[in-house]
Formats: sequence, structure tokens, C-alpha cells
Amino acid sequence: MHTKKLRLENLDCAACALALEKEIGKIDGIGSVSVDFMKQSMTLSYETEGALGNAIAAANRFENVKVADGNPRAERDLKKFLPDIVCIALAAVLLAIAFFLPEAPLAPRVASYVLYALAYLCVGWKVLWETVKNVAHGRIFDENFLMTIASVGAACLMQFSEAVLVMLLYSLGELLQGIAVGSSRKSIAGLMDLKSESATLIRNGEKVVVAPEEIKAGDLMLVKAGEKIAVDGVIVKGKTSLDTKSLSGESAYRDVAEGDEVLGGSINVSGVVEVRAQKEYSESTVAKILDLVENSAAGKAKSEKFITKFARIYTPTVCIAALVVAFVVPLFVGGSYVAALSDWVYRALSFLVISCPCALVISVPLSYFSGIGFAAKYGILLKGSTGLDSLAKTSIAAFDKTGTLTRGNFILSGVTGEEKELALQVAAALEKNSAHPLARAFDAVPTELIAEEVQEMPGLGLAGRIGGEQALAGNAKLMQKYSVSVGETPSAGTLVYVALGGKYLGCAEIGDEIKENAKDSLEKLKALGIRRTAMLTGDSRARAEHVAASVGIGEVYAELLPDQKLEIAARLRREGTLLYAGDGINDAPVLMEADIGVSMGGVGSDAAIEASDAVLMRDDLSLLPLAVRIAKRTRKIVIQNIVFAIAVKVAVMVLGLMNLVPLWLAVFADVGVMMLAVLNSFRTRFRFPEQRAKGVECRCGQCGHEHGRPDAGHKKEGR
Repeated sequence: MHTKKLRLENLDCAACALALEKEIGKIDGIGSVSVDFMKQSMTLSYETEGALGNAIAAANRFENVKVADGNPRAERDLKKFLPDIVCIALAAVLLAIAFFLPEAPLAPRVASYVLYALAYLCVGWKVLWETVKNVAHGRIFDENFLMTIASVGAACLMQFSEAVLVMLLYSLGELLQGIAVGSSRKSIAGLMDLKSESATLIRNGEKVVVAPEEIKAGDLMLVKAGEKIAVDGVIVKGKTSLDTKSLSGESAYRDVAEGDEVLGGSINVSGVVEVRAQKEYSESTVAKILDLVENSAAGKAKSEKFITKFARIYTPTVCIAALVVAFVVPLFVGGSYVAALSDWVYRALSFLVISCPCALVISVPLSYFSGIGFAAKYGILLKGSTGLDSLAKTSIAAFDKTGTLTRGNFILSGVTGEEKELALQVAAALEKNSAHPLARAFDAVPTELIAEEVQEMPGLGLAGRIGGEQALAGNAKLMQKYSVSVGETPSAGTLVYVALGGKYLGCAEIGDEIKENAKDSLEKLKALGIRRTAMLTGDSRARAEHVAASVGIGEVYAELLPDQKLEIAARLRREGTLLYAGDGINDAPVLMEADIGVSMGGVGSDAAIEASDAVLMRDDLSLLPLAVRIAKRTRKIVIQNIVFAIAVKVAVMVLGLMNLVPLWLAVFADVGVMMLAVLNSFRTRFRFPEQRAKGVECRCGQCGHEHGRPDAGHKKEGR
């Protein structure tokens, strides 16, 4: 099976997206199909190119939908909706004239009928035409067909004003829906504006303009003020300030100079710099982010799956109920069947106009869509609504220690033992062969010793040979494995024991600073209902307990090997919904095991993006409680929309059955509930009270300080 993502244009109906999905799924050679109404895209798996061609042809035949190249247009320009606005306004005027036209002689009555007909055609011609096309293709249970039957039925019962009102209110609802959804699409489109349209390369002393996809590792890019950096690289000439808020959500500019690494998608604010590309575009940070945001709808939450299934059975069920009410119920009410028929047909029409599940089909995905977009604005990337739901239901939060609760900037703070100098040199020789962050603490230690046959043992340390003798540097478990006796060394730091030729030389103490906002972030998580917190680390128990006590973590699991971490994570997951935050590289298996795996500052790591359900684009723990708050609010709004929409629809059906709701009011209720649900969905994009600072919005998402420009209240990096 191959997978293909197609861009769609003119997909203006949420219920139609479900119908299109169902129709494409019937084609031979097509596996799974997912149509995303919000992003106007279709992802499908197919066996052959012929099957793909058939799917594209079927999509192009479906109503006004067209398969297009490039990104979908996210517009809310009123010019796009101007013809619809004119038709609705004209129909409203004609309806008002016809309604208030004086009764009596024959001429005015005929004139009113003509005006009703003109108003109906003015506002309903699109619906009628779509109905004809859909019926010709065997598509019956769609909103166009239902509104046509309801309005024509009202006209047959001589309820001309109601027939026009049905079409008028329905068209008005579709217009408002289009504007609202377009607004949301445009807000997400801003996130996608990371990619540079072109890049200037310096080749053989000449400037050449190329597309980002043509850049190769090693190419020299010239980046002027105001331009985006096309791919990840390192500055080889010049200095400047970079605006990275589109990548990290942080509004403070970052000062960079020669030798500094820069990420694709960053905006050059001031000077002209030359940047040596380190990666091709497909491997760069900006490509990873765009791919993650574009595919954020892949993981659908249970709520979305429920709505999809509900919509597929709701409309046919209500339509069958309408037929029963119209033609079966009159048989049992007594009196003349023919006399009762018109009354019960009228009641049944209210079932038809309320049978479209648009309020649910639009508002639920829109809520998740907006929530994911709002989170991305602050540097929190989520892999779909499943991640949001898991975040909202989190009951246990577990953390890695190094680089998550602590800074991960290791320094050599002391050494003990009988042969301190030799211990340091042996450790430095071994650690030169390791990529572990701890190894960087020994970079400044001078040594002429050369370590050979070095092996890195996860959760233990390093073993190799120096001068033909066995050399060891690691934790107490490593020493125990090789039968080296070490003494008790109480310390709040990380301890690296060193041995050579089976003899214990000494112990190096490595210090690591606790992040200043770790304690505050843990307190906020507890205030959000996450009462149980745990730390999973391979570090010493003394160091782990010291960090846990400092930040307020309740459970400590220390001196763990990677498989032990995984085992404990699985146990915690059985006891509640588990969130695990780590660096995304060493903790990839645990991140995948957790209900919601969160990578800290893992934007540049393939492992982080692959293993995690959420990626915090900057190394800032305060983003974690913000992510949970966004998730909880989004889930709350989703539940509100589901309950509200179903309750109103059931109420209107009951009232319609009792003949207490005129047809136009049923349409008004259906349109109203849809618009209220959509507007309620927009609340996921509102800032929280403490974020509503005066002046320009603080992009850090946490501060409530007053400021007058985006970077006020923050220190710029590099100063």
C-alpha cells in the first residue's frame, strides 16, 4: 500500500466531507481514507496508480470539489462570499415585500406568489442544482437534498413564506459557517508560513536564487535582513538578531554570530549573514514542523470518531423517522387519513431540516483544530486531537531528570579518592568517546591517555582499555558488574566512579543545576488536577531525591536501567493516564509507552518527533502546564458542543412532533445551534486571563506583565 495526501478545493460542507470519504472508500484498490474538512485535504492509501487515479477522478466529480496542487487557500475575504451575500440580501427583500403585500384582489396575491418564487430561486438555486447532481449520482442523504425536500414540501402545503425562509436561513447559515471556518483556517495558515519561498546561494562567487528544496548540505546561503533562513545551518560570516517566535513561540530576539547554529524558519531581523547549510530541506527543522502541523489531524480523538459514526447513522435514522411521522402516524390518529396527512407531513418536515449533523460535524473537529493551533502559537506541537484528549485526562505526570527538570549543563564539581589526578585522566580519556551529556563535563580535563575498544553500556557507563588494562567510568552498578569495590560516597550530585586494571581510583562528582521554573511548573500541574508525580532516572538515589525534594515530586525511581524505566512507565500507565516528559532521544521507548509522551525542546531531533505525542519547541517546563490547560479547555468545549447540539436537536424534534415549532423556526434553531457551536469552538483560541497583558500580547504564554512591544519584559539571548 502507498500513501498519498491530496489538497482539495471547494469542500464547503462538513457532512459532504464524510460522504466523500465514504464514496472514495468504495473504490477498488483503495485502503484507508481520511478527509479533513478543516484542512481541506484527503489522505488515502492505495495499491496501484490506477486506483489513485480513480480516487482523484471520483473526488473531482463530487459536487464542486477539485483536487488541487499546493497548499489549500485559507481565505475569509468577504469578496469570496459577495455573490452569496447579494443573493441572500435580495431574497430577504423580496420575501419581505411578498409577505407584507396587501391581501385582496387577485393581482397582488399572484404578485406575492411570483415574489416568493423569485426569492426562493434567488437564494436556493445552488441548493437545487446540487440536489439534482447528487441524486443523479445516487447521493440522497445530504443537506442539499434534505433542504430541497423540506422547502418544496412546505410550498406544496401552500406555506410559501416558510419555504423561502427554509432556504434563506439555511443559506445564511452556510455563509456564516464559511466565514467562520475560513477564519479558523487562516489562523492555522499563519503557522504554515515558516517556509522560505526561495533562498540565495553563493556559488563560485555568484549569487544564485533557488527553491529551498534544491539546497544541499554544505551550500553557502546569503540571508539578508527580513528574509527567512531556508534550512538549518551555521553562521560563517556576520552577526545578527533572529526572530524565532514562529518556531518556539518566544518573542525575544536571539543574537547570533559566527559559529552559532541557526534553525530554518528563523527570520533575520537586522544584519546580513552567510550561513553554511547543514541539512537538506527535507531534513531541516522547518520541514519537520510543517509536516507535524499538516498531519496533526491524523490522530483522531474518541470524540471525533464518535461524531463521525454518529453522523453516518443520524441523518438516515431521522429521515426514516420523518417518513413514519408523515405517512404512518396519520393512520392511528383517527378521523380522515387524507385530512390528517397534510398536518403530519408538515410536522415531519421539521425532522428533515433538523436532520443535518453539521453542528457536530463542524464544531467538534473545529474545536480540536483551534486548540492545536493555539498551542502551536506558544511553541507546543501536538500530534492530533488524540494528544489533546490524553493531556486533558492526565492523572500521573512522570519526568526524566537530566535535561528535563535540570538544565543538563554538567560541570565537574569535585573528585575524591586516593588517585584523583589519574582518575580524572582515565575518565576524560573514556568520555571522549561518548555522546552522553555527562561526558561534556570532562572536556576541559587535559589527558594524554588514549582509550581503545570503548563500549558504552546504557544505564551503567563506559568500559574500554588504556595501556592494555581495563578502564571503567560509570556508576556503582558498573563497578559491581566488574567486581570493583567502591566506598560509600554521599553526594547530591551525579557520581562517576573510575577504575583501571581492576583497581578503584576515585570518584568524580558532576553538578547539574535545577531549572528555576521547575518547582512552579510542578505546582501548576498539581493545581490542574495532576496529583501524582514521579521521576524516572538512571542517576543515583541521593541525587534523584535531592532534585525531587527541590521541585516537589512525590515518587522517585532512581538508578534505573532503560528496560526498568520502561517497566515502571508501563506500571504507572495501568494506574492512570500517564504523561511522560523527557528529552526525546534517550527516553524514546518510555515516551512511546506513555499515554502522552512530551519531548522537551526536541525540535531538532528526529527521535523526539517520531517518539512523542507532543513536542515543546523550547526547553521551558512552563509550557507543560500551559499545554494541559489548553487541552482541558478544548475537551470541555468539545463536550459542551456535543451535549448542546444533541439536546437542541432532540428538543426541536419533540416540539415539531407536537406541532409547536413552525418550519422556519426549526431551520433557525438548526442554523443557530450550528453557529453557537462554531463560535463556542473559537473559545479555544482565547488567551487565558493572565496572558491578557496590556499592549502587545506576550508570546511566552505565561507572563501577565505589562509591556508595549513583543520583547519587553524578556532579556535577549546573548547579552
